[in-house]
Amino acid sequence: MTRTAITTENAPVLAAPLSQGIRKGTLLQVSGQLPLDPDTGLVVGTTVAEQSAQVLRNVTAVLKAGGAGLEDVVMFRVYLTDPAHMGELNQAYAAVVGQPFPARTAVSVRLPPGLLVEIDALAVLDG
Repeated sequence: MTRTAITTENAPVLAAPLSQGIRKGTLLQVSGQLPLDPDTGLVVGTTVAEQSAQVLRNVTAVLKAGGAGLEDVVMFRVYLTDPAHMGELNQAYAAVVGQPFPARTAVSVRLPPGLLVEIDALAVLDG
């Protein structure tokens, strides 16, 4: 089975040695997405809710480029700079992702200045 890099202009391209997404068979892994505008590369928003909405738009764009959608996601991993932001994240996340919710892990991490959240996703497509 071939491993295929997934790329799209509708999500930011980072200057790092990674693909926006990788698809192998029915699995699609979306790399951690940041709250960056894909056109300008600038951070979108100053709140966790604003940044989470942009991150999920970026995740959705990579999923779409790989032939998937939010309904195909089985796992999200969320990285927050402050665990106190969990409630705000949950509201923004629930509004975009919808039920039934995929499995999810959330951890607290240090991100570059101005970034409050990063999210990656694992999707399984119909075989």
